[in-house]
Amino acid sequence: MARYTGPKTKKARAFGEPIFGFDRSFDKRKYGPGQHGNTRRKKQKSDYAKQLMEKQKVKYTYGVLERQFRNLFEAATGKKGVTGEVLLQFLEARLDNTVFRLGISPTRNGARQLVSHKHITVNGVVTNIPSCHLKPGDIIGVRGKSQNLEVIRDSVGNKSDARKFGWLEWNPDKLEGVFLSYPEREAIPENINEQLIVELYSK
Repeated sequence: MARYTGPKTKKARAFGEPIFGFDRSFDKRKYGPGQHGNTRRKKQKSDYAKQLMEKQKVKYTYGVLERQFRNLFEAATGKKGVTGEVLLQFLEARLDNTVFRLGISPTRNGARQLVSHKHITVNGVVTNIPSCHLKPGDIIGVRGKSQNLEVIRDSVGNKSDARKFGWLEWNPDKLEGVFLSYPEREAIPENINEQLIVELYSK
């Protein structure tokens, strides 16, 4: 299975949330996709359906494949702490997500592309693996040759960007940030019920 490259608004409407970021089209039609629009009767979802929907929502939000997600969940179950919270911390510690959180790219897809095209460094070393797992103290920067890229300059220079997170530190002069620590659950802004995912995999 490849990453989802279809209509993002349609997928966001299926989940009832703008999971790919701000979307004007979604704001106009905040109901499920389909020819009958919001006139269709809503069926009561089973517990399994709710759990599966939550897992799918998280996968699409962070751009993670099924096998990757399963491996992250298994790693989370082996760590001390609440499994669902640890899972979200692992997802937040991905390099592509951190590039997005730092404001180097306005979207996770854009951040993944910057990493894949070797525009991002970790501790001074060019890294082109979006799923690279960061550890506290790691320094994420923009490669010297890439610092004048218009897409990066436009993103980091956007003064309206309110994406500031306590587990990250950003130096606009050097175009680099520090992954300070794994975030606490309440600091992660995504609307996710991670307990449903834990219940799904516990069956």
